[in-house]
Amino acid sequence: MRVDVLTLFPGIFDGYLHESLLSKAIERGQVEIHLHDIRQWSTDKFKRVDDRPYGGGPGMVLMVEPLVHAIEAVRGMTEEPGEVVMLTPQGQRLTQPLVEQIATWRRLILVCGRYEGFDQRIIDIIQPREISIGDFILNGGEVAAMTIIDAVFRLLPGVLGDEVSPVDDSFSTGNRLLEFPQYTRPREFRGLKVPDVLLKGNHAEIAAWRRVRSIQKTRETRSDLLDDERAGC
Repeated sequence: MRVDVLTLFPGIFDGYLHESLLSKAIERGQVEIHLHDIRQWSTDKFKRVDDRPYGGGPGMVLMVEPLVHAIEAVRGMTEEPGEVVMLTPQGQRLTQPLVEQIATWRRLILVCGRYEGFDQRIIDIIQPREISIGDFILNGGEVAAMTIIDAVFRLLPGVLGDEVSPVDDSFSTGNRLLEFPQYTRPREFRGLKVPDVLLKGNHAEIAAWRRVRSIQKTRETRSDLLDDERAGC
């Protein structure tokens, strides 16, 4: 998969792209990530890409001309035009099923917002998919872009090493339960012991125990997921 990120602050991504599994996936060619500074497409001598909103109001709005030119130029860099995703609080909420859908795309173009948002004509012309990572406000779309990249790349074949790893994740398609508790060595720490069932090697009993604990955890912290499950029956 190729991911292009359009941002006013490409330096924010420096550390993120060179750490952990993502760095290894990039080295192996499992994912390509290209950063593009939106200011490159500004025609203003000061490289401005924002201006005051018509009709008044606080803050600044990202201008239509440099953004449209930037998106169109980046789309044209490969034969595969890709899917354009605009990161905005007004967008569709990111969920694991949506992440799984995005992971099937060959190319993803992420457009990071800033200030008071985008000139509406950018949306009218480009017709992007608008996505939000939650009902809260960030200073910009860069953290949201990292969130999408992180959620998507781990689903790509071979990235995690163990193809079963993402299957039982909380919120995965077909799984409305939170993940069961996990344990590793030592068997006891400060009087807290690993449950005996996990030490006996009986896979049927382990599966049953994990199922029960998943239901308990979901009921305690995200009962809305169980309500949704019952509503869909």
